[in-house]
Amino acid sequence: MSLLSKGIIIMETPNGYKFVSTFPSDFTIADKYGENAIRDTFNRAFKEWKSNYVYLTELVISLNWKIWEHYENGNRDFAKVYTELWQKADIYARDNLKDEELSFFYRVTD
Repeated sequence: MSLLSKGIIIMETPNGYKFVSTFPSDFTIADKYGENAIRDTFNRAFKEWKSNYVYLTELVISLNWKIWEHYENGNRDFAKVYTELWQKADIYARDNLKDEELSFFYRVTD
């Protein structure tokens, strides 16, 4: 049985990286409940996963995708919220990841 037949969608970046987290779906659900839900989803994910370089990288990518999704759809308020959260996670990653972890971050987010 394929993952798609089980209702699981595998997210993939344009450079072929396949996600292991559910962050894109988590934020899509949060979008339906507004800014507070978006911030809550981010705060919980960031607190739980900021020490895991793979999940931190996926969080940064997910936030970036949401910025562009909402900007292109004309929802500038959500785009601004996602930009603020993306900046926080991106700066944290660049300041705290080292060596191979930082190389992974740059390779996957490129």
